[in-house]
Amino acid sequence: MRGAGKSARGVSLYSRWVNRPLGRPAAAAALLMGLRPNHVTLISGALTCSGIAVIALMAPSPATAVAVTSLLVLGFALDSADGQLARLRREASPAGEWLDHMVDCVKVVTLHAAVLISLYRFHDLPGEGWLLVPLAFQTAAVVIFCGGLLTDKLLSAARTAGGGAGPAGREAPPPLWRALALLPVDYGVVCWSFLLLAQASWFRVGYAVLAAAHLLFAAAFALLWYRRVSALSAPRR
Repeated sequence: MRGAGKSARGVSLYSRWVNRPLGRPAAAAALLMGLRPNHVTLISGALTCSGIAVIALMAPSPATAVAVTSLLVLGFALDSADGQLARLRREASPAGEWLDHMVDCVKVVTLHAAVLISLYRFHDLPGEGWLLVPLAFQTAAVVIFCGGLLTDKLLSAARTAGGGAGPAGREAPPPLWRALALLPVDYGVVCWSFLLLAQASWFRVGYAVLAAAHLLFAAAFALLWYRRVSALSAPRR
């Protein structure tokens, strides 16, 4: 199963050491059950959307916090399992990648929309400015998701066009400091933050801290990605 994992480059400690290991037994179980990768993707999306619906529709409570966190964490683990299953079955395909990214896109957008609804419906906010936090968080999360995806596609296309597919074999893991630094923008950490949902003030502060981290990283990533993409055309100038 370990051979079915993806590269550790650019991955935080949670995704690398928690989420991917959680996905391995899920992928193995799906293989034994005869499930296809797209089935696992859809189950992952269903669990995640269920957790998001609970955020928007149910008043915060200890039970709600546990339910939301469990659904989001399980959904994220299966998001790793579908890719591992595809590699095990040798069924990786553009259609499967498309479905996976579409589910991720829905997740990124609707999660923070649900938090906005929850803040408006159930929280005694100290000021209406708090309603802007989910919008800022949503913007940063979408920029990080779409920008990273687009950059990877452009760099991959450039390598393919230049005949530089790169060396075979697994890449070296990233430095520990980098994996630690990426924790605030790891979706898994966002999932676990919903354990604070029953404590309104704690949740708002924790959520705002993660939102600020996403905004800072979105700006830093944008500069980095632009430099990497600009380097593709530098020799032609």
